[in-house]
Amino acid sequence: MSDTLDPAEQAWQRPAATPANRRRDALGALVLFACMMPSSVLYRLAGAMGEPSPLWITVIWAAVMCAALVFRRRWPSITALVVAGVYIAGFELGVSELLFSQIVLFVAMYTVGAWVSDRRIVRFTLGAITGAMLIWLAIAMVTAVTDPNVSGDYNGFGTQTAMLAYFGIQVISNLLYFGGAAYFGTHAFRSARQRAELEYRTLQLERERERSAAQAVSLERVRIARELHDVVAHHVSVMGVQAGAARTVMDANPDAARASLANIEQNARTAIDELHHLVGTLRESDDDDASAGVSTINASQLSELVAESSAAGLPTTFEVHGEPRTLPGTVSLTLFRIAQEALTNVRKYAGSEATADVRLRYLDSAVELEVTNTGLVPVKPRKGGLGHRGMRERVTAVGGEISIGPRSRGGYLVRAQIPAADTPVSPEPSGASA
Repeated sequence: MSDTLDPAEQAWQRPAATPANRRRDALGALVLFACMMPSSVLYRLAGAMGEPSPLWITVIWAAVMCAALVFRRRWPSITALVVAGVYIAGFELGVSELLFSQIVLFVAMYTVGAWVSDRRIVRFTLGAITGAMLIWLAIAMVTAVTDPNVSGDYNGFGTQTAMLAYFGIQVISNLLYFGGAAYFGTHAFRSARQRAELEYRTLQLERERERSAAQAVSLERVRIARELHDVVAHHVSVMGVQAGAARTVMDANPDAARASLANIEQNARTAIDELHHLVGTLRESDDDDASAGVSTINASQLSELVAESSAAGLPTTFEVHGEPRTLPGTVSLTLFRIAQEALTNVRKYAGSEATADVRLRYLDSAVELEVTNTGLVPVKPRKGGLGHRGMRERVTAVGGEISIGPRSRGGYLVRAQIPAADTPVSPEPSGASA
């Protein structure tokens, strides 16, 4: 079965017989031939066939019928037609075997229904064989009725009535015989198709599971990359600014230099703590433990982030508008990381004279974070930068929208709006500045 073929939606082709199938067919044909020889002898001894043909004709007849079964799965229709033709020819010649020859014919007709994928060919082949057999039976019946030597052998309630009853039984028996072969063959074909459909669905589910696993790994890698970028970029940029300030005032103002070095030390410790927390979360193997290890960083720490930004040499203000409420953990973390990345970019690119404003707005069904700054605006985006892409990915992951770009009156704007459930809780200060 082709991996891309859906048996339920397309014309299904039954797979070709395997070498093992062909070996079993050859063995079955040999067994049937071995059974037909003693059976024909018993029929000859019983005198059931009147004047039987010579034994060598029966041997050739049986050999041809059984040999055809070796190819029954490779050429089902041809095999069935050959078997049916040889069957009729043998009885016209007076062969003396009525049991295993009918089994051979049944198997050949069954194979047509079970192995031919084009059902029109099935109907044509089985119909042709059935029709030929019934015509042959009708001719035999007419011959018997018109032959005085044959009709004289029948007794009962009227000679003609007895003969008609006998041939009526023959017709019914043959119809049941041929109908049974067609029914069981068709049932076998449908069962094979259902198995193929099940295998196809199983394969599709397995592939879907593999794709889902690969996507989960990719998403996790992106999340890790975002977290590492946010942690490292923010704290390293702050340490760079503080180191530059310390170097500048080291001789003229040792106290200010020591304060800058202390800030560098504090940022280094904070960065290491966050990295340890991130690595510890990634090492959790149990789902419950992993979910419990979600970062504790949230929007309530925005005021601390603003104070840290001001201490690093970027004057920054923080305002909260609306009725504060509890935010989902992912939303809260996203807001903090966006503000962190935006302030980091201001320190990198806006120049030493820049200032920044952070505003957090609680709307009816969403929360909005806005970070604006004055100062220089890069003419072209920095190639290879991950900051903007990381912010967009974070907001998209929680179903929000973000706009990033220069302001018409100068400076830069980052505005993110994220849907958030309206769940009022412990209020925060309605406004703060740092």
